[in-house]
Amino acid sequence: MKSWIKILLWLLFILSVVLLMFKVRYTQNEVQIASPDIFIQVNGENAFLTEDELITRLKRKGLLYSEQQYKDLNISEIEGFLTGMNEVKEAEIFTNIGDKWKIEVKLRKPIARIINNLGESYYLDEDGAKMPLSILYTARIVVVTGDVPDRLDKESVADIINNDTLKSIRKLDDIYRISHYVCNDQLLQSLIGQIHRKHNGDFVLIPQVGGQKIVFGTAFSDLEVEEKFRKLKVFYKEAIPYEGWNTYEEISLKYNKQIVCKKKKKYD
Repeated sequence: MKSWIKILLWLLFILSVVLLMFKVRYTQNEVQIASPDIFIQVNGENAFLTEDELITRLKRKGLLYSEQQYKDLNISEIEGFLTGMNEVKEAEIFTNIGDKWKIEVKLRKPIARIINNLGESYYLDEDGAKMPLSILYTARIVVVTGDVPDRLDKESVADIINNDTLKSIRKLDDIYRISHYVCNDQLLQSLIGQIHRKHNGDFVLIPQVGGQKIVFGTAFSDLEVEEKFRKLKVFYKEAIPYEGWNTYEEISLKYNKQIVCKKKKKYD
């Protein structure tokens, strides 16, 4: 008899819990949500998206509005909309019991601003993806000019690297290798202001100081780029302090294991 009483009590307990859960869920669905707490993670100094702009876009899309109830909060649709933004790399939404909820987004990090053959301008990010220019912020990063056929609406770096045919007609993968290295090196980041691609395929780096040009040549692999920049940094650390920033007209890194320099002409 006692065993039946225990079973009955457990059944009543489980039923009470289930009823309570339904009541809490029903009550939560009717709750009018507050404005979300927003956390924007910026990788670097370029904040292409503000809290106000994010809220404005959600409202414009109809995903956020005044007197909105919890049951009308479409979490998956909001996350999908946020990750679809050009500036956003990752997005997550967290909800709690009551009216509080939060949005966390991680922004993309641009490493170069491309100006292609058609005069079209866009950013290239640290993952090799393309980003349109922002009306909110202009990134202080290296500018790429010259013979650049790659358009904003065409293939990304990942598409090009994995396709031998695209490699022969697209140059964004070479640009990415140089820009990515410059962006992640403190010395080069402060030194290099522009990357120019000539019609013969050579890249030329334009320093922000010194008045010389650096003939980089090709950038077919990460190893090639790393070795050329290694030579350049050794040169700047060991030769420039003695020769001076304005001594050379041209510094060429094209040749294997050596640097060829041309001094500026002196006029009387």
